[in-house]
Amino acid sequence: MKIEKIQALRGPNIWSIRRKKLIQMRLDLEEMENYPTNKIEGFRERIEKLMPSLITHRCSEGVEGGFFHRVETGTWMGHVIEHIALEIQTLAGMDVGFGRTRETKTPGVYNVVFNYIEENAGIFAAEEAVKIAEALIESKDYDLTACIHKLKEIRERVRLGPSTGSIVEEAASRRIPWIRLGTNSLVQLGYGVNQQRFQATITGNTSSIAVDIACNKELTKRMLHDAAIPVPTGDLVVDEEGLNAVIKKIGYPIVLKPLDGNHGKGSSINVNDWDVAIIGLEHAQKYSRKVIVEKYITGYDFRILVINNKMVAAARRVPAHVVGDGELNLQQLIEKENKDPRRGYGHENVLTEIEVDKDTLELLEKLQYTLETIPQRGEVVYLKSTANLSTGGTSIDVTDMVHPENITMAERISRIIGLDVCGIDVMAENLTQPLKESGGAIIEVNAAPGFRMHLAPSEGLPRNVAAPVVDMLYPQGKPFTIPIIAVTGTNGKTTTTRLISHIVKSNGYRVGFTTSDGIYIQNTMLSKGDTTGPLSAEFILKDPTVEFAVLETARGGILRSGLGFSQCDIGVLTNIEEDHLGMNDIHSLKDLTKVKRVVLDSVKKSGWSVLNADNEYSMKIVNDLDSSVAIFSMDENNPHIVKFAKEGRITCVYEEGFVTIKKGDWKIRIGKAKDFPITMEGKARFMIENVLAASLASYLYGFGIEDISNSLRTFIPSAQLTPGRLNVFKFKNFKVLIDFAHNPSGYEAIEDYLKNVESTKKIGIISGVGDRRDNDIRECGKIAGRMFDYIIIRNEKHLRGRTEEEINGLIIDGINAAGRDVSYEIIPKEIEALKHAIGMAEEGTFITALSDVISNAIDLVQEYQAKELLEDDKNI
Repeated sequence: MKIEKIQALRGPNIWSIRRKKLIQMRLDLEEMENYPTNKIEGFRERIEKLMPSLITHRCSEGVEGGFFHRVETGTWMGHVIEHIALEIQTLAGMDVGFGRTRETKTPGVYNVVFNYIEENAGIFAAEEAVKIAEALIESKDYDLTACIHKLKEIRERVRLGPSTGSIVEEAASRRIPWIRLGTNSLVQLGYGVNQQRFQATITGNTSSIAVDIACNKELTKRMLHDAAIPVPTGDLVVDEEGLNAVIKKIGYPIVLKPLDGNHGKGSSINVNDWDVAIIGLEHAQKYSRKVIVEKYITGYDFRILVINNKMVAAARRVPAHVVGDGELNLQQLIEKENKDPRRGYGHENVLTEIEVDKDTLELLEKLQYTLETIPQRGEVVYLKSTANLSTGGTSIDVTDMVHPENITMAERISRIIGLDVCGIDVMAENLTQPLKESGGAIIEVNAAPGFRMHLAPSEGLPRNVAAPVVDMLYPQGKPFTIPIIAVTGTNGKTTTTRLISHIVKSNGYRVGFTTSDGIYIQNTMLSKGDTTGPLSAEFILKDPTVEFAVLETARGGILRSGLGFSQCDIGVLTNIEEDHLGMNDIHSLKDLTKVKRVVLDSVKKSGWSVLNADNEYSMKIVNDLDSSVAIFSMDENNPHIVKFAKEGRITCVYEEGFVTIKKGDWKIRIGKAKDFPITMEGKARFMIENVLAASLASYLYGFGIEDISNSLRTFIPSAQLTPGRLNVFKFKNFKVLIDFAHNPSGYEAIEDYLKNVESTKKIGIISGVGDRRDNDIRECGKIAGRMFDYIIIRNEKHLRGRTEEEINGLIIDGINAAGRDVSYEIIPKEIEALKHAIGMAEEGTFITALSDVISNAIDLVQEYQAKELLEDDKNI
């Protein structure tokens, strides 16, 4: 078997709108296409022995054991690999369950699709699932334990931490979109100007001064002491002399901790003699030259969590420990404790596995114990000096037991330090009494406190502490997204996107938009090239200045990685025509419709889908969408328009020369099409179609008729504003048109326009695109033969798997099939072809260059225009 390609889909896609995170593996079964599982001797027994947990996979049988039954009766290896990939992820702590395996048009080649939690782990699972299947086929041993451990390592390396993850999950449950910024824990919630950022549990609103204060333990302690909040007595030292002075002042037992430490690193607690104190000083100075020495407060370690100046949770933290049974030694007790199903690798479970480290050995040494020591029955042996969950500690929820005075004190502390998310460490016998009565004290104040102890305590009620963080970032009524209009289709996407963006900008919004020629914010190009995929959409949505997004969305990006946004307010489908068929398993207009409709399926239920009533395949899905639907047409008598009118629904039509919004039978005219410059005085019907789509989308969003009309009147097409979209350059004796048309429907649109153009001779410069079907290339040649008097055939820069001779032959076949006596010649280089056409231009000639490299052609024509102007100036 051979993996041809693995893709990670990250947004709504052709397989699922709701399940955004999918791996799509294109797998060639090769000779295994001839061997379903029931023809492989012993396969059922081997897979069940290796992965007995697959019994839970119901498969299409719908019952437990359904997958094994399919294996026994015979299923293909792509299906088996799908289930293996899902199960090894689940065994590694990433619970996944959605999968699909579908054969492509190429026999024996399948798309194996399954969901993932972490992308890198999903890709590894795809590759490893194939290896597992091959081992089972060949009856070879396979180390499943090593595979699962590797998956866990990948997951821990790339996953969001439990605190960050909990905030993301809470936001997602409220349909707040999120974007991970980089590979760490920096996350953006929301889009554009309404975004909020946080990292771990530090938000974009967290005061940097407050963080500095919290990180300076001595300053924190002084500020709390000055505010009459109980803190341990002690001082800051840098050497043994200072240590001795502090100990003489406060007495034993003491605690030593680095001034700038965190997570308990470098700390020594309950130190009772000078030799151990010196060791503790050296240990702390590995992390900070300055060391805090303070009186050890007896009692339990508590954490109080305050968010937005309100206490939301409290937990008692217990250091990692084991309880003796009088039989097992400490090493055995640790191993037994780590078998607790609540413990796992890293942050995968409620509790973390206990590791024996230097801290553990030093604690045991103080007790004169080793790992071989057998504690007495009931004896508690602590294995860590701090109670952090990341080192194997446990937590007990005590939120409902905190005394009102302690709640008030905690909320005061958060304001004194200035933290919006504040973790307060308390040492006390209990929190049910005020600290002044229990003799407890505030040990530390933490910026970016961990949430895991509250989210999943080992005892007591879990607390959804992520909810108040999201409440704080997005209080009631605060928007978290920006308006998004997504435009897809075969032809007209870019112009429609630009028209909508111009209308939006003219109505006072700061608009960001993506097109096939670049990314723009307020008409300033920030990135050049084809930017119609998900990364370009994300570029706009991450920009904190953007108030409104208009996103051209092409099929390539959808197939490659899905959409770059979760939902949009309005989805526009300009048309579905034959283009790029035969590529990426898209072989028919039905297949293409499935891709394009992903945009419409992502429209909010409260939003609108805008469809072309004149386009057969667009209208095939008109009754199959969750959102409201409005349609546009170049003919107000179009049957679909008539039907919508009878139902009182909204449409947009071209009637009697006007662009008109219709509500039922009521007409609201936006203006005459010929008054909108983009239509070339009404001669370019395909541009009128784009105006209809843009006008309807803008009206549905809520822009006024007059505002739409004025915007359309001020949209002046040019090589700068609409490069490659019907750019006409005027010379004294001839004209040059440059357009991006590259498929039969695009050629037909140019043909329709040229019927209204008066000229003595029409010269066409055309080429064939190598990755199109033979019939598409021939059809373009045939249309060219109908609309031009003379044709220059040039070659594409990228032949995409074909030879020049092959492509040119198909074009010439098409020209000959046009039924006209049309002369043609072949000039391979585009620039040379354009120069030749200009050189042979006579009075009244109209040259049309259908170019794939727009900028090169435009630059050359503008250069000729400049030369002509210069010559005119010389003759004056």
